[in-house]
Amino acid sequence: MTKEPITLSHQELNRLSLVESIIAKRITQSQAAKQLQLSTRQVKRLVRAYRLLGAAGLQSKHRGQRPNNAIGDAVRQQALTLIDKHYDDFSPTFAHQKLTEQHALVFSVETLRQWMIAEGHWQPKTRRKAAVHQSRPRRPCLGELIQIDGSPHDWFEARAPQCTLIVFIDDATSQLMALRFAPTETTQAYMNTLQDYCQQHGRPVALYSDKHSIFRVNHPDKEGEITQFTRAMKTLDIEPIHANTPQAKGRVERANQTLQDRLVKEMRLLGIDNIDDANAFLPRFIEDYNSRFAVAPRSQENAHRPLLHTTAEMALIFSLHHTRKLSKNLTCQFQNIQYQLQGYGNGYRLRGATITVCESFTGEITLLHQGKSLAYQQLQQGQRPVPIEDEKTIAARVDQIKQQQQQKPQWKPSIDHPWKSQLKAQSAHGPS
Repeated sequence: MTKEPITLSHQELNRLSLVESIIAKRITQSQAAKQLQLSTRQVKRLVRAYRLLGAAGLQSKHRGQRPNNAIGDAVRQQALTLIDKHYDDFSPTFAHQKLTEQHALVFSVETLRQWMIAEGHWQPKTRRKAAVHQSRPRRPCLGELIQIDGSPHDWFEARAPQCTLIVFIDDATSQLMALRFAPTETTQAYMNTLQDYCQQHGRPVALYSDKHSIFRVNHPDKEGEITQFTRAMKTLDIEPIHANTPQAKGRVERANQTLQDRLVKEMRLLGIDNIDDANAFLPRFIEDYNSRFAVAPRSQENAHRPLLHTTAEMALIFSLHHTRKLSKNLTCQFQNIQYQLQGYGNGYRLRGATITVCESFTGEITLLHQGKSLAYQQLQQGQRPVPIEDEKTIAARVDQIKQQQQQKPQWKPSIDHPWKSQLKAQSAHGPS
């Protein structure tokens, strides 16, 4: 009759070795007790059990039995039912957060992970060999370096069109400093986000971005020119820094991955299906995110600087600037519209002067000369030029055109219709 094999743990094997040494009189029971961190009386019991049953006497009597602190089947079933209903595609960590906060269930993340794997809700990830990138230490102070990026994604999971999340994250702490949903990744989206950031936190030392055309003029023949966004940064004394690779600004890239998981599911649970409601929810999400994932900076110094411009001046800084030269009769043309200064008499001093046309994103026009606003009247208005789109904005532009065309009444223009307003006027009065 063959004996059944005896299974011992590492701790039990260590005890077996010491008990055999005691019996062979190589060590005393007191020495063994010190090594095992047990009392001498307990060691005597182990020796007695070994003499009576052999190695099996050192085996734990609890092996194979249900632990006294085991989680009940009812709790396990309740957790899995809630996951089926609400959190089917959540990771174990995120699902555990919701089950403990929203449903007052108590167990560890690892316990839930094993339950989800057993029920097929979670597939364990195989570890890949990580690519080696030279690590860069964090900046020591909050506000020294802010990594910025746009994350196009199906944020509303087909409940609304795809859009872009503008992300500002602090390099020293990994805090989310500003988030904003926008239809596409545009200069306006970044300007609005930076304006809100400065109003809330002050001016950071530097912004760290990729080499997108919003941040950098990439044409070789235009070296030295700056973009509208960079011009606004320079006015506020914020230094632009461009990353050479996506890995260089890894903190904001990793934050994007976390946001595309957690933020999407949070908005799903709340039924958010439009940009306005999503932007209203973001401050609450930022506070919760930072409480979980932000780290303490090495220095307690805050590198943000106060704003030096008024609210009205900030509005002009965060508008689109265009340079024009005044004619002898103090007029200039912008977007096929002619503007003439008013109240300057003959205006000899301003003839031929270079002025700045500030165009807000709501269409308001301000004319500036040496930092001062100029009074003007609009003389002549033509057809606005066709806007230029890039690969990141073309999809949203087509969706907008499609919606506008669907709302228009059906109308068949003539084959020689005069589209320009000037031609319309000539057509109405006949040839001169």
